[in-house]
Amino acid sequence: MALAPASPLAAPIRLGAGTKLSPARRRSLADFYEALDQRLGPQNWWPGETRFEVIAGAILTQSTAWSNVERAIGNLRRAGLLHPAALAHAPLAEVERLVRPSGYFRQKARKLKAFLRFLDRRFGGSLDRMFRLPAAELRPLLLAVHGIGPETADSILLYAGRHPIFVIDAYTKRILARHGLLSAKAGYEEAQALFHRELSPQAPLFNQYHALLVETGKRWCRPREARCNDCPLGRYLETAR
Repeated sequence: MALAPASPLAAPIRLGAGTKLSPARRRSLADFYEALDQRLGPQNWWPGETRFEVIAGAILTQSTAWSNVERAIGNLRRAGLLHPAALAHAPLAEVERLVRPSGYFRQKARKLKAFLRFLDRRFGGSLDRMFRLPAAELRPLLLAVHGIGPETADSILLYAGRHPIFVIDAYTKRILARHGLLSAKAGYEEAQALFHRELSPQAPLFNQYHALLVETGKRWCRPREARCNDCPLGRYLETAR
């Protein structure tokens, strides 16, 4: 079964307590979510049968399309290697062969192995023990692992660990910048701080919201061809500007 929530968020979006926002900013944050959720519905992210499959997918999806990751995950599943202990003991050459469809397969095989060494040394191979750590403590540990950057670490924390950490990617930054909520040159941490500062820290909300933004970036808010007329957020452009 998928780890992501199977239904839209039941409670309305909540801004952080004590947050003071301009009317335009408040309208953007809350209404963006409502407009996208009503148009697109539940996204059921992250697709994966186990927490470790979600983690492996987060590492393998770097610099490639999800369809390629699915092929690599399928190879690992058929080989019986979608378990930390099994994959840790598999020869590196075999892992490289199995994850080849995801691209950069040599680097990604080594990244998977690096995460597994970290999991074994710090947590005795237990994902339960790892995710019992508060996100503020676990995040810097993940970032110290070879091949795990902010987006991958936060995907692991949110989608596998269900910690309320908002994941930032190119889709999210592009949408925010085009609506005047963020500079096009803003870094990862600045973009993430916007969500953490102004939204209630709820993992299901962050999960669905990020997935909705990704789908919006794919369908409408494209790099060279913004299809604003059909986009659920198109009506907010002038207000945000």
